[in-house]
Amino acid sequence: MAVASPLRSKSYIELLKLWWVEPISNGCVMTYMYPTYIPISSSESISPPKYGLYLYHEGWKKIDFKEHLKKLQGVPVLFIPGNGGSYKQVRSVAAESDRAYQNGPLEHKFYHDASLTTEEGGADTNLSGFKLPNQYTSRLDWFAVDLEGEHSAMDGGIIEEHTEYVVYAIHKILDQYKVSYDARMRGASVSGTLPKSVILVGHSMGGFVARAAVIHPHLRKSAVETVVTLSTPHQSPPLALQPSLGHYFARVNHEWREGYKVQTTNTGRYVSDPLLSRVVVVSISGGYNDYQVRSKLSSLDNIVPPTHGFMISSTAMKNVWLSMEHQAILWCNQLVVQVSHTLLSLIDSRTGQPFPDTQRRLSVFVRMLRSGISKMIHEPSFKQSTSIAVHDMKEVTGSKVNDLTACPSNVHWNDEGLERDLYIQTDVVTVLAMDGRRRWLDIQKLGSNGKSHFVFVTNLEPCSGVRLHLWPEKGTSNSSSPLSSRIVEVTSKMMHIPAGPAPRQIEPGSQTEQAPPSAVFWLGPEDMRGFRFLTISVAPRLTISGRPPPAVSMAVGQFFNPEEGRKELSPWLMLQSTYSHQEMLLEEAHPLAINFSFALSLGLLPVTLSLKTASCGIRNFGLPEEEAGDVESSRLCKLRCFPPVALAWDDTSGLHVYPNLYSETILVDSLPAHWGSTQQADKTIVLLLVDPHCSYESSIAISVSAAASRFLLLYSPKIVGFSIAVVFFALMRQAYLWDLDLRIPSMLTAVESNLTMLSYLIPLGIIPIFFSMFLSSLTSQPLPPLASFISVSLICYIFANGLIAILILISHLMFYVAAVAHVFIKSRWHVLKRNVCFIFLSWFINLSSGFFSLKVFRVLRGNPVLVTALAAITLACLVHPALGLFILICSHAYFCHNALSSFLVASCRSSAQKKENFYQSESYNGSEQLDFKFDGSFNRTFPSEDDCSSRPNSSKSFADTQLDMFHHRHGLLILHLLAALMFAPSFVAWLQRIGTGERLPWLLDSILSVGVILHGICNSKPEFNSYCFSFSGVPIREVRLYFLYLMAGYGSYLYGLALAPYRSFYVMALVGVISFALRMLQRRNRDKKDTSYGSRKHSHRH
Repeated sequence: MAVASPLRSKSYIELLKLWWVEPISNGCVMTYMYPTYIPISSSESISPPKYGLYLYHEGWKKIDFKEHLKKLQGVPVLFIPGNGGSYKQVRSVAAESDRAYQNGPLEHKFYHDASLTTEEGGADTNLSGFKLPNQYTSRLDWFAVDLEGEHSAMDGGIIEEHTEYVVYAIHKILDQYKVSYDARMRGASVSGTLPKSVILVGHSMGGFVARAAVIHPHLRKSAVETVVTLSTPHQSPPLALQPSLGHYFARVNHEWREGYKVQTTNTGRYVSDPLLSRVVVVSISGGYNDYQVRSKLSSLDNIVPPTHGFMISSTAMKNVWLSMEHQAILWCNQLVVQVSHTLLSLIDSRTGQPFPDTQRRLSVFVRMLRSGISKMIHEPSFKQSTSIAVHDMKEVTGSKVNDLTACPSNVHWNDEGLERDLYIQTDVVTVLAMDGRRRWLDIQKLGSNGKSHFVFVTNLEPCSGVRLHLWPEKGTSNSSSPLSSRIVEVTSKMMHIPAGPAPRQIEPGSQTEQAPPSAVFWLGPEDMRGFRFLTISVAPRLTISGRPPPAVSMAVGQFFNPEEGRKELSPWLMLQSTYSHQEMLLEEAHPLAINFSFALSLGLLPVTLSLKTASCGIRNFGLPEEEAGDVESSRLCKLRCFPPVALAWDDTSGLHVYPNLYSETILVDSLPAHWGSTQQADKTIVLLLVDPHCSYESSIAISVSAAASRFLLLYSPKIVGFSIAVVFFALMRQAYLWDLDLRIPSMLTAVESNLTMLSYLIPLGIIPIFFSMFLSSLTSQPLPPLASFISVSLICYIFANGLIAILILISHLMFYVAAVAHVFIKSRWHVLKRNVCFIFLSWFINLSSGFFSLKVFRVLRGNPVLVTALAAITLACLVHPALGLFILICSHAYFCHNALSSFLVASCRSSAQKKENFYQSESYNGSEQLDFKFDGSFNRTFPSEDDCSSRPNSSKSFADTQLDMFHHRHGLLILHLLAALMFAPSFVAWLQRIGTGERLPWLLDSILSVGVILHGICNSKPEFNSYCFSFSGVPIREVRLYFLYLMAGYGSYLYGLALAPYRSFYVMALVGVISFALRMLQRRNRDKKDTSYGSRKHSHRH
């Protein structure tokens, strides 16, 4: 659909993909429709109606809305748009649902279907005889909520409002069906049953809103039993910055976990079934092309048990096999068609409503969405395979049993339709045309020498094109033969894989290259135990115009030893491939299935795997040597060998298929090396299906730019949390040196020393990593891979230091430029005020000076800290926390500017005094540049030396004191700037909602913002880095803030490891509350000392 930018090959474009993403060619087909949106009137309780509810109708004819609503008798489905989405985004899936209902179910192919696993309750559930419907009995009525395109991913309050309206919409939809039913009753035209539940389909944040609505206390019982989400973040917000948003996610997920537990009393007595025991959730992720919501966020692990839901990537979905962008998942025709047929298959033909049984609905989702090949790839040892059923257990011993579906009679062709049999003498069998022959393979002979597995790839469809049987002995399959009862057909074990583009044909009967495979068949030793022969029967095909049939059919099978095709790629080998390609040669007669096991996940290090055909036994065919050149050899090899196929498996995102693989970047959507990941999450398995007739030169390379872009995409939340920890560590170093009566270092120096000095790097950057692993062992969580976890965390920590250093440099430069400009204007004021251009400015300054000389403003100017605190706290609690933090940042910036300007002035004065003898001339005295004594608004701009506050080291000069003040306030400014930036997305969403009846900020956000504001107010001076207390009976104790900063840095570091940077706000607020408490205690002690000293002095006078 979209064309990638030709500049993508450049490395800097790869790094900018996270912020400026070029359109991606995803292979999706556009969906077309004729939409009509019917508004559903709101009840009087919703006034004024802020949001809206619509019913979708497909068709170009004009309809009467009221009459159409009276005919509602299908299955209600409610679509919930995501962040900034529109209700009109329902049109693609709704239009395809209407077409699917009219055209009927998809054509059934006799491939191996996926089934419920043991974890999903497949062993405990009796679904025998349960089949997908042959026709659809009820249509889907698609509704959609209009949420005004609000940015729900940025603010927790918006999500809560959306949830409340969705609950109202669900009740409104069910009530509308009751109204329609009553209207049909009056018209004596009653059909269908009233729905009792609504299916929810949510995109992006709409999927999370759907889950939040399910556990809402006002939702009717059993009003929602099925939820389907598309690219929805379930684990945490995509922008995990706002505290209330992260808290809301955590609360909803906690209630979902509790909702699947049996309700008991305090004594353990049974009360009722789990509250969510009838709710099934299926999460569909977009795969590696979805930069906004990764598959790890879409996972339902530890939220929904496997018996009630699962997550599947679009790359692993049947008939889809594509990765798509965040918005493309709404219109990608391959996906919306499959989703539409899946939802229609949920309907029970007897009732016209979805199956009430949870396991039946889950089984429908598994069969319609999953591929049977996922289980095979998930088992890298290939020693556990599905079992074969036999009709007579006494005749065939040692084989496991599991019923397989035989080919139906309408596509049955028997021995009479086959020509003479072929007996294969080698371990490789090849089919190049539909020749109508049966090939016999002796399992005992060909499967010797460790070749206990059989793999078969083909582009022939099962049953209609090829059939496979297991025989205990050779004979005929006539129904009258005693042997026929012991022959097992295993055709239904063929698993479908997406085929690449078909080969081009110049004319009928000609071919340019071999056809790509579309199915794979696998038998393990447990499957073939007790059988002697395997037969492959190819259907006959008539000739076309007297010519041989087109050679577009292919099939290759092989007995092989899996250990011969296993190749381990160590982390060191993968890292080497970043600067030098790793070459490997696959010689002829190699295993058809090559198993590459990458020690590092391809989600972090995408691998470009290239295959070049080296030879294919051309000389063995007796061709002249001159015809075996490179060009001719490549052409002839493509005629003989099928295109390679790569099947990649990742524990997070599942299956990824790469057909026609000659040079492709293999990428999976995983999140390795994070706190809580398992050892298997760090590995990627790639099963390469290559023709054993040909030899290949393979190479593996890793692009540094692609790896860097993936790194920033995956670990940006960790970097945010580490950045806050870096600032806390820098503040800790500043406070520590101040307590030692040393100069306060700049923020840049503090960050640099914490990173470069080994004595600081180990306790600050490494110890928290080991502490997190210790916490994992205490809480029985899986331990992440040690080497990759430490390496990735250290890289993120170093990157966070670099980001903070850049931020410090930029802010420092801005302050320096502003201070120099201020000093320059002040020193040139007497000259500039004679200029005509400054007359108006001087008049405005005098006017404003008179205005600000009022008593109110004089009181406010005399208490700048109190004014800042009141303004910031008021805005944070009543308007938005970002505005309160902005006031605090402005206060920091003002004092930083004053301190730096005073430092520059004092430095100039000191330099002038040193050169006083040099400047004694009359002309210099007449144009004194550093004379600041003038009347105007700049009188109080710079503090004088007499106004210098007390300091622990009285030997410090005035300039040194001002520079220390600047460094101290600059550190606070950087910390609180990060806090304000964490509320920036929420502030943008707040601006969008101005004038629409927005409410007060979340109480949690306001309380945490007040804590941060208190930190900035109570620690406004360096001398507040330590507090002294003396209580009755308790000796004097001194509390130093550098230890508090150290603990706060550790806390932020751990929250960064947990990919929850929003929790660092709790740490910042806690530091503020403790600082405020210490300040109050110190003032109380000081007042007591002053009182006691005054009483003693008074008694002495008497």
